[in-house]
Amino acid sequence: MGQSALIARRSVLRGAGVALGLPWLSSSASAASALPSRPPVRLGFMYMPHGVIMDQFWPKSASEFLTSPPPALQSLQPILDQCLMIKGISGVPISPFNGAPHALELSTWLTATLPDADTRGRVNIAISADQIMANYVGPQTLLPSLELATMPQTWKENQEGLHEAYYSHCSYRSPTQPVPAEIDPRNVLNRLFGRRDNPGQMVRANPLDRQMLDRVLGGARDLRRTLGRNDQMKLDEYLDSVRAVERRVAAIESRQQAAAQEKSGRRKDSSTAAAPIEIRIPEGDKRSEYMQVMCDLTVLAFQTDTTRVSTYIGSTPNGVSYPELGFTNQHHSQTHHENREEMVSKVAAITKFNIDQFAYMVKKMAGLPEGDGTLLDNCIMLWGSGLEDGNRHTRQNLPFIIAGRGGGTLNTGRFLSDVSGNQGDLLTTLLSCAGVPLDRPIGIATKEISEMRVAGK
Repeated sequence: MGQSALIARRSVLRGAGVALGLPWLSSSASAASALPSRPPVRLGFMYMPHGVIMDQFWPKSASEFLTSPPPALQSLQPILDQCLMIKGISGVPISPFNGAPHALELSTWLTATLPDADTRGRVNIAISADQIMANYVGPQTLLPSLELATMPQTWKENQEGLHEAYYSHCSYRSPTQPVPAEIDPRNVLNRLFGRRDNPGQMVRANPLDRQMLDRVLGGARDLRRTLGRNDQMKLDEYLDSVRAVERRVAAIESRQQAAAQEKSGRRKDSSTAAAPIEIRIPEGDKRSEYMQVMCDLTVLAFQTDTTRVSTYIGSTPNGVSYPELGFTNQHHSQTHHENREEMVSKVAAITKFNIDQFAYMVKKMAGLPEGDGTLLDNCIMLWGSGLEDGNRHTRQNLPFIIAGRGGGTLNTGRFLSDVSGNQGDLLTTLLSCAGVPLDRPIGIATKEISEMRVAGK
């Protein structure tokens, strides 16, 4: 292949003023000697509140992890060889905020730090692990980081006098700046693929306009002729995924618009075009569809190197329910089960549901070729909760699942059943595996957890 045919890594497809990032292609590795010869490592976090039912979450033994996973992990079984589970990670001790377990389960999750006790009424905690990573790799991508949520970050409560933001935010740009998360898939699409006139300035445009996309994809056909066969397949696969997300979002919007028309008494065949409606997660609708759209957007953002850092708050510690599972009880109320079988089974079902969505995302990553492996090989994806047991609000063995090999740094396919460490140690280790140099440990960390790593990596 001649030098003129080489593709720069930061190349984009352009059409109608919209830039669409490219996935990592083999051709890009040799485009310039200054560019890395391996795909970058991405770091993603996905959160669920209130802990788990321990005997249905933790594997029975290290030897049975791959062959007989517990019920909560069934959906991950096809890729458990690319997962790592660690038992023995303690959370941040919450004294003097003993009456604020739910204000602290999310806010300490990526900070490994307690809020400042002398300034409880305003946000004052620590920069979070995802934003530490964003500060390091952000200048190399279009977006420094991507923050997503399933529900609005508007819960108002006042446990121990703590600021309400602690209940619904886990990302902090600085000790006093919580990072808001986006709950509307359309806004996420605009952020990822929308039109920009100046760096960081978004112009209102619909990146999924059919005519515009056709122009962009027409440019892809020209580019395709310059690529080798393997890169052609990767480009085709990527563009297909863009179209797939377009269809998923359009289907959700169509359902929501029809529901709005019925509610207002307008006929479905009315010739009056309704104004675009806001996409939200309504009670009674299928939460899984919304969560999977957000997961797809995370995959696309990583695949195109639009960002290398993503955080997704699957739900927050307040009144969420899961009618899709056949009951309308709120998650929080069921976690105070006092070992009543019916309530325990509901919490277990909610846990499995959330892990299923995580599995949906990482299995998709495992099916996308990249470099000499897959997208998941070059990611570190952490699923977890800020409590061990919602019934007693314990934090001794926080539940975590890690998927992805972190570019070859993580030794996966194992259950480490007796690790001594804390939440800060885990976050510090993950950032180190992602290649982020740290001048100090994160929060309460005192070390890295060497057992997680590939020897010598």
